Amino acid sequence: MSEINILSPHVADMIAAGEVVERPASVIKELMENAFDAGAHSVTVEIRDGGATFIRVQDDGKGMAPEDAGIAFLRHATSKLHDEAGLEAIGTMGFRGEALAAISAVSEVELLTRRPGDESGTRVTLSAGDIQDMGEAGCPAGTVMQVKSLFFNTPARLKFLKSDRAEASACVQTALRCALGRPEVSVRLIRDGKEEFFSPGDGKIESCVYALLGRDTAKDLLPISLEDGDMSVSGFVSSPAAGRGNRAMQFFYCNGRLIRSALLQSAVEQAYKNTLLTGRYPACVVYLKLSNAAVDVNVHPAKTEVKFSQEKRVFDLVYHAALAALTKEDRTGLDAAAKPAPAKLYAPSPAAAAPAARPAARPDFYRSMKAEDFRAHNYSVKSGPAPRREEAAPVLRSYEQPYQTRLDLSAVKMPDSTKNEALRPEQSVKTVENSVQSVENTALPDYKLLGEALKLYILVETRGELLLIDKHAAHERMIFDRLKRQERSVMAQTLLESVTLHLGEEERELLEENGELLSELGFEIEAYGEDDYILRAVPADMEPADARAAVEEILEKLKTGKAPDPKAARDEILHTVACKAAIKAGYNTDRQELERIVRAVLSGQVKYCPHGRPVSAVLSRRELDKLFKRIV
Repeated sequence: MSEINILSPHVADMIAAGEVVERPASVIKELMENAFDAGAHSVTVEIRDGGATFIRVQDDGKGMAPEDAGIAFLRHATSKLHDEAGLEAIGTMGFRGEALAAISAVSEVELLTRRPGDESGTRVTLSAGDIQDMGEAGCPAGTVMQVKSLFFNTPARLKFLKSDRAEASACVQTALRCALGRPEVSVRLIRDGKEEFFSPGDGKIESCVYALLGRDTAKDLLPISLEDGDMSVSGFVSSPAAGRGNRAMQFFYCNGRLIRSALLQSAVEQAYKNTLLTGRYPACVVYLKLSNAAVDVNVHPAKTEVKFSQEKRVFDLVYHAALAALTKEDRTGLDAAAKPAPAKLYAPSPAAAAPAARPAARPDFYRSMKAEDFRAHNYSVKSGPAPRREEAAPVLRSYEQPYQTRLDLSAVKMPDSTKNEALRPEQSVKTVENSVQSVENTALPDYKLLGEALKLYILVETRGELLLIDKHAAHERMIFDRLKRQERSVMAQTLLESVTLHLGEEERELLEENGELLSELGFEIEAYGEDDYILRAVPADMEPADARAAVEEILEKLKTGKAPDPKAARDEILHTVACKAAIKAGYNTDRQELERIVRAVLSGQVKYCPHGRPVSAVLSRRELDKLFKRIV
């Protein structure tokens, strides 16, 4: 007797349904994508009891003819694909012809549809995939899909559903993610009779983000926009100061399709290197556009994963777009005139360009920077940031240079690393002036250094606002940037009294593996017996008293990093060197050194410490007045 059976079409449909319809949220995703493909301008989604008992999706799209409505629920029936050539450049959300068949196989479905020019529409009812009734009906132009009793004929699947509250939350999040990818479509979601969200559908990314993600999230977002030939990226990334504990607020879209992409995720997060606290993640809404032939969406049943034909090019485009946004971020409050009023969160402020002395407003969200323009700013879409020594434009120099004209962050030139000289041993390691680089001929706004509070925070008055600067965090960043730019070995200082290090086996292995790198960065360490080492020299910036703690901290970081790549290991070591070398909280700092830190921050070059903490904060006159009840 044969052991191999041919499954019936009904069982095959139910198995296929399991790949597409995992839960009520899966139904919403498929039906919303169908509405988008139908050219809808508005979509209304309604759910009850977590979506298990009732889902309704209504759109004002092109609708279906009666003859199409009858075959739409057959497996592999689709209007979006005609032959194999179409698979090479898929431009629609759906194309497999599986969604309606899969949904109807495990539920009770009612379809109402009418084309705009037809006098009447069509009504079709199905149960477990079989048509129960079909006929003429009156209905608005577009399509209404009503799904009831999901998984009624597959109790094993039904019992794996979570609580109504959990399933409803998943439905809301899925609908929101779909809506976020289509700013030109107005989407409304109603849950148990109550409206959860509504997007305006005005085609503006910023208003869509504001409506769906809320003001608290939107106010911390920075616009991104970059083009490279037939590829472009736009959207928003969050300020490093608004880092989150997980990646739940990361949204990626490719040609309007919501996708999961480790490549895009990595590209965004790499841009935050050395500016975001460990364990924190950026929020982002990234819209990638490229030719349909350059992306394969037919690699996952739910179409949530894609493959790019030019992965490195896509990675570089997104990485440099995010990096440019972070470079332009203002952390001093000096661009307040360019910031929009709360009522129009992303509208450009007309006051920004009024007085000549005020800083220029941020670029318009839709002003797209071409790749060739970006390269002119020393960022190559293919190779990343690189010095442009041949250009005669001003380059970054040490903070010893005078300030004369205002820095234009959008056109800042990368430093010539050959001009970064290490500190000589006789120089004070607590001197700020040679720890960083500045911009030649840069005029800062009028400011008054008021002094220092708690031997840690520098107080600065500028343009009617109070700027507070963490002197240790700012100086740490200044030192880190200088050391990171150096191409040759860091100047070392010999310790008057060498330090003996007692290390365990794992620490000894890490020391051996990274010995050459430590030597390049100013540490001179020699083996002493079987288990001990002698530390004879440390970087010239570092206080000798911090030598032992610095090496122990470096080894702990390398241990936690689990054999990081050389660049990451170097950054981790430089983090520790910069932290130990920076002026400390509680130390008295002379006014000249405070001035140099203030100028570094006001120039816009110092925003976050290497660990990602912000170095400055602004208190406006209004905030102070409210604090003292002058206004309410």
